[in-house]
Amino acid sequence: MQRLGILVLAVLLVGVLGLASEPGKLIVWCDETRAPALAEAAQKFTAAYGVPVEVQEVPFGDIRGNLAVTAPTGEGPDVIIGPHDWIGELIYNGLLEPLVLPADLLAQFDPASLEAFSWAGELYGLPYATECVALIYNKDLVPEPPATFEELIEIAKVLTDPEKGQYGFLIQQPDPYHTFPLHSAYGGYVFGATPEGTLDPCDIGLDNEGSIKGAMLLDRLVKEGIEFAGADYQTVTGLFNEGLLAMFIGGPWTLPDIQAAGINYGVAKIPPIEGNIPRPFVGVQGFMISAFSENRLLAHMFLKDFLATKEVMLAIYERGQRPPAYLPALAELADNPDIQAFAASAADGIPMPKIPEMGSVWGAWSDALELIVSQKLGPEEAMKNAAEQIRTLLGCK
Repeated sequence: MQRLGILVLAVLLVGVLGLASEPGKLIVWCDETRAPALAEAAQKFTAAYGVPVEVQEVPFGDIRGNLAVTAPTGEGPDVIIGPHDWIGELIYNGLLEPLVLPADLLAQFDPASLEAFSWAGELYGLPYATECVALIYNKDLVPEPPATFEELIEIAKVLTDPEKGQYGFLIQQPDPYHTFPLHSAYGGYVFGATPEGTLDPCDIGLDNEGSIKGAMLLDRLVKEGIEFAGADYQTVTGLFNEGLLAMFIGGPWTLPDIQAAGINYGVAKIPPIEGNIPRPFVGVQGFMISAFSENRLLAHMFLKDFLATKEVMLAIYERGQRPPAYLPALAELADNPDIQAFAASAADGIPMPKIPEMGSVWGAWSDALELIVSQKLGPEEAMKNAAEQIRTLLGCK
């Protein structure tokens, strides 16, 4: 019955998307932000080899799931764009093709970004950017970034006036990715390490003392009138771009809209919390080839010769302003203060876990944050419940 349901879903998706890996034609799935940056490279590839490249816009949150459903049926894309933490699950399900690229090309990429896309000694993605969150602030409201998190709280209290729709500081909710620096500052973690240095999926740290203290800090922000339920991505970025929010935790992908809105902004590291350094997740975005592609050789050529260029990497940067992983492109931006600030934040960061079990973490963790922010459950109970749910999902004793 479950297999039949998956088959029906696959048929529906193919009907809706109209996408298929076809011999002699490349299909690329990416979100609407990055699609325009790939269009010129696609045209050049077609001009050089006579092979059409169709860049299809697929909502970012749907790419991984749609690939898992459509690829095994012979449908789906040849190339996808996504973060490195997808690869564990995708490799486990047999959905990714290892990349074979020349050493001189690999030498032009940040080594850490290549490591992020590596699994069992093989490379599964061509990286194009690194990413993490930092403190983004309105210089007209906060001329200098706060030196400590306690100072941030005091500034936020002064600037928050809900009746006027004005806020001092927000973290989008319920969002573990953006909230993790609060947990990690106190020693919270997702997966612990084995003696061999690999991640232990049954060593769940979301209910350890540090993670709970981070949740208590979030609870404090709510109780003191700074954070509020319903502060999702659109709300937080919308308020900031209207000049109604002084500070928020966000990533480089928010910058194009901030700049378009004419906000006088700055980017800084999230300030220390009780003397402890907040450690954001660090991710790497890249291009991956479907193991079910009928055009794997062509896809390799497209990545190697037409995407791994300074021109294309800078074009993608302009769309999302994530620091490039391609070193020649990064060198062009060396004096950019935003790049420097996000690099400083990433230097304190923790690589996003890429083991398949990471996919079982987000739901329960998000639910816990929602319960805390809505004041329906205390932080300790919420985090302990989430950790137990994850252990149950993973079959951990």
